[in-house]
Amino acid sequence: IREMGFPMPEEPVIFLKPPSAVLEPEGFIEIPEGEEQVDYEAEFAMVIRKTCRKISKEDAKAYILGYTCLNDVTVRRVQALDGQWTRAKGYDTFAPFGPYIEDSLNETDMKLRLNGDIKQHSNTRKFRFPAEELLSFVSHVMTLFPGDVITMGTSSGIGPMVSGDTVEVVLNDEMILRNKVRNGVMRK
Repeated sequence: IREMGFPMPEEPVIFLKPPSAVLEPEGFIEIPEGEEQVDYEAEFAMVIRKTCRKISKEDAKAYILGYTCLNDVTVRRVQALDGQWTRAKGYDTFAPFGPYIEDSLNETDMKLRLNGDIKQHSNTRKFRFPAEELLSFVSHVMTLFPGDVITMGTSSGIGPMVSGDTVEVVLNDEMILRNKVRNGVMRK
């Protein structure tokens, strides 16, 4: 929040990524044609266990299947141009996710490595909104279904990726989401 110059929010800021943005581990993040800056953002993500709507934060744990890595890939030019974030974060391949779901990760250490160099490093205890509070908040806006994913935010150190880079989101030095970056490929 501080790095991007945004004011500290009173409530969580939410946005959507379409299912077509999801990318498997080891898949290629594709830079859209004509875009010069595509950024990485290491995210700690919770996966929903069962349908929930308007739940309390006290009941939230029962609705969380587990936690995993997500790279919230973003085109900064589009984010600034649109003012809202759906297009900037919604391109195909812009939600690398996985590689597996861990049922419990308390005070999780989170890093992003770009070509082996640590660019982001934080811990979940520094999150503005704890997982249960965030899940409750989102469930009061929209119904969530099994397999839906909510990311928890990113730390300082976000930055650009270019074709040929390898980017890794790492939780507790054990769970590693690894993807390579390439220029977009024309599809028929």
